[in-house]
Amino acid sequence: MCVVAYALSPIDLIPDPIPVLGYLDDLILVPAGIALVIRMIPAPVLAEARERAKLEAKTGKGIGIVAAIAVVLIWIAVAGLVIATIVRFVRS
Repeated sequence: MCVVAYALSPIDLIPDPIPVLGYLDDLILVPAGIALVIRMIPAPVLAEARERAKLEAKTGKGIGIVAAIAVVLIWIAVAGLVIATIVRFVRS
């Protein structure tokens, strides 16, 4: 949970405007945190989750395509709103 919070937080250990080092902390800390979280998950729980993922991939019961379509539609709507706002601003 802390890894996700750090990755999405606007506050960084090293600020991003600092050349190279600003993004380097993200490139090191986030993958290291994900690896640590995966190691902390008990083996039986991880095995069960992998089996469920394989089963859903074979049966097609996942919501992957529906979620992908929803995300694309949201981005199209946001882009349309931004373009409409820019057009209104330029015309006035």
